[in-house]
Amino acid sequence: MNALIIFMIILGVVIMVTNIYRYYRLIIGSSDVLSSGRTNDRMWENIALLLLIFFLLGYILVAAYGKPDIIIACILFGGSVFVSIVLSVMNRLVNTIKVNALSIAEALIGVVDARDPNLKGHSHYVKNIAMVFYDYIPPENRGSLNKISLEFAALMHDVGKLGIPEEILNKPSSLTADEWEIMRKHPSLGVQIMKPLNSLNEILPWIEYHHEKIDGTGYYKKTADEIPYPAKILAIADTYSAITMRRSYKPPRSYEEAAGIMKEVAGTQLDKELVDIFLSIPKEELEKCIPEDVDA
Repeated sequence: MNALIIFMIILGVVIMVTNIYRYYRLIIGSSDVLSSGRTNDRMWENIALLLLIFFLLGYILVAAYGKPDIIIACILFGGSVFVSIVLSVMNRLVNTIKVNALSIAEALIGVVDARDPNLKGHSHYVKNIAMVFYDYIPPENRGSLNKISLEFAALMHDVGKLGIPEEILNKPSSLTADEWEIMRKHPSLGVQIMKPLNSLNEILPWIEYHHEKIDGTGYYKKTADEIPYPAKILAIADTYSAITMRRSYKPPRSYEEAAGIMKEVAGTQLDKELVDIFLSIPKEELEKCIPEDVDA
């Protein structure tokens, strides 16, 4: 076997090993709500992974026992390069889908913000807080929680306010009992808006129950064990944002004031363990979460 054939085979093996790793990362990275498909899609993804491994093993066996000539070496090398090109295209398409989905979500949230001056930048603030919070969550809990899915849920948590009348959203005085009853419907309205998109089913309970309280006195009277873990995260991010943002009816509170309030409601309104984790985040990191258009 001459040097050129040996070089092409070794390089092809290296490329195929890299391809398998890239494809595995692609599968893991596409497990979020912006790019995930149906169960059948997962099955085909796993079959494709097995076929790539089979191709690599076949490549190695042919190289070791088949006494390949330059033509065989070119075919094997070309196959590995072809797979690499296909993976590059797939990665670009998945990333484009995610960017476009987030852009559409941000445009929709812009409509929500425009209807209520008090909400300007709030959803982006909650999203930024949730992303920092995610990095501090224990690995055993973070492993089953996709970061992109949490980001999208945080951004869209108040989308149901599109269904709330503006006279209630923008009322300068306190809401009446009947008006509060309407306002409390915004999580379920958000679910109704997003439900036609089947890929978002995973995050719908997170959005619907982000106003639930640990002691069972929230909008839907869910108790601690009934509230999804991501919804508890959103509740903390939402609460911190609400306390530290300026509203037409209140000035913004400082980090220290927010921390004190959250400690007081830990175990009743908010999950105590998560509050402790949240308050371990350096103040400077949370301050960086404030969007430029938020007056906080």
